[in-house]
Amino acid sequence: MNDKSVPDVSVIVGAYEAMPYLIRCLESVEAQTLGADRIEIVAIDDGSTDGTGEYLEEFAARTAIPTRVVRQANSGGPSGPRNVGIGMARGRYVFFLDADDYFAEESLERMVAMADRAGTDVVLGKVEGVNRGAPKSMWRRTADRVDIYDSQVIYTLSAQKLFRRALIERLDLRFDEGLKTGEDALFTMEAYIRGAGVSVIADYTCYYLVGRDDGKHVTKSGSYTLRFDSASALMALISALVPAGPKRDRLMVRPFTVGLIQQFGHGILKQPKKIQKHKLELAAPLMERYWTPGVARRIKVAERLRLECVALGRLDLLADMLAFVKAETVPEVVHRGRDRSPHLVFPHFEDRSSGLKATAFEVTVPDWLGKPGQRRIEPPEIVRRRNSLARRVARRVRAQARAIALLRNRVA
Repeated sequence: MNDKSVPDVSVIVGAYEAMPYLIRCLESVEAQTLGADRIEIVAIDDGSTDGTGEYLEEFAARTAIPTRVVRQANSGGPSGPRNVGIGMARGRYVFFLDADDYFAEESLERMVAMADRAGTDVVLGKVEGVNRGAPKSMWRRTADRVDIYDSQVIYTLSAQKLFRRALIERLDLRFDEGLKTGEDALFTMEAYIRGAGVSVIADYTCYYLVGRDDGKHVTKSGSYTLRFDSASALMALISALVPAGPKRDRLMVRPFTVGLIQQFGHGILKQPKKIQKHKLELAAPLMERYWTPGVARRIKVAERLRLECVALGRLDLLADMLAFVKAETVPEVVHRGRDRSPHLVFPHFEDRSSGLKATAFEVTVPDWLGKPGQRRIEPPEIVRRRNSLARRVARRVRAQARAIALLRNRVA
């Protein structure tokens, strides 16, 4: 599968003030079982002053892995260095390795084998956090190919994945240098939507996501306005690439529940009124343009209600919802409508003057009463499907038992 003149993987390392983390990062590339002749490193020092550039040059001079180093003035974010790396990459695949992080030894070998076997354009290798959290919901099973509209992969949109370079070039994919946070979400989501499939490796930890002790990790910095910029850009991308309907609604859940809603957590009540007002103003066009009943029905009740309050521009209602959740109050369950759909009694339930519709309180996806893990509640259609499946299995078992009994009687 490998033309020796073309490496299997171009590992692109954008580095800024990365010492001493860079040492382990590069050692993990050298330790790969894929082999030095099947890897190249393209490293970009983005104007570091802590010895990062010098260390990259020393490493390039002694490693068996073909390594090219670019030293440039600081670009202000990770997009610039990554784009430089894309322009220089020669490999069949590209992997964006952050200079703080590191690989497990078999990572690249396993991911390349998966992409070659499955014919997919993106491979996700299981991620573990070191001194920080990491996404977990998408690592339940290894899969040659997953449906992005019916899986949890939309909840990991960081750039630390294996991408087929032919896809990147065909789509002219580049990181948006105008965004200071969330730029990797746009890149990855477009690859998910327009690529030839996504694979998941869940039975082997491929990547270690490191939390820096010095607090310089890029995701921890930046004004709240940058979070609105990134959420807006991701919503616009999804809207542009996916026609209106269930598929768009499913993908749109991601920027609403990872990005936007975090700006309206308990902390907002302690912020100055000027910032509270500004956040509602920034959210208003996003809620008007992208918040639809189809999106809302795919979100749990507590989160949905917070977003509905934001859509109404009602900080007073939002404060009531946040207080209810903070008090760990378990909502009462009431049933409404012909199918007796469960509704959760949060503040302002059936209060018409609030502007909150009854559907905002309806359980439409599996949800929790109180803290996650305590008591689960499900919408009627899921319960019916499970009961229907149980009945079908029971009928099949009874039919098999009758057939066995009949056969025994005949033999007797």
